[in-house]
Amino acid sequence: MIAQSQSQDELRDLYRELILDHARSPRHFGKLDGATHSAEGINPLCGDKLKIYFSIDADGRISDAKFEGSGCAISVASASLLTDTIIGLKTEAALNFFSAVISRLSGRSEDGEQPFSKVDLGKLIALEGVKEFPSRVKCATLAWHALNSAIRNESDTVSTE
Repeated sequence: MIAQSQSQDELRDLYRELILDHARSPRHFGKLDGATHSAEGINPLCGDKLKIYFSIDADGRISDAKFEGSGCAISVASASLLTDTIIGLKTEAALNFFSAVISRLSGRSEDGEQPFSKVDLGKLIALEGVKEFPSRVKCATLAWHALNSAIRNESDTVSTE
């Protein structure tokens, strides 16, 4: 039992390091010139603001993604992990990741179903640590809601409130 607890602690530490690495050195940070899709997001409670950009080709594949803005370490790390994950995916697969991440972090599915438990989140599982801090879940999901809005060509700014 002690070995299992120690193993879980080590895994948590590893996930924290991944989050800190992406927060300190975000991947795909900056404006994407020639983006075909974009969305803005804001978390009014803590001040996170971001804009996410995508280039989606004629086959529905995300060929490039970037984000810019400012926010807490969790918000920046989540956006960085998001862009790392979705480049090269078809929009349908990216939306499956959106649903899976939202479901895992909030404990509910956006569409009332739970078909996304089969999505392999890979390193995105590091975001699950925020569930221990419910007020931070909105920080971690902001970029994901912006992803959903951008792919669906919704024009309103996404808000976590």
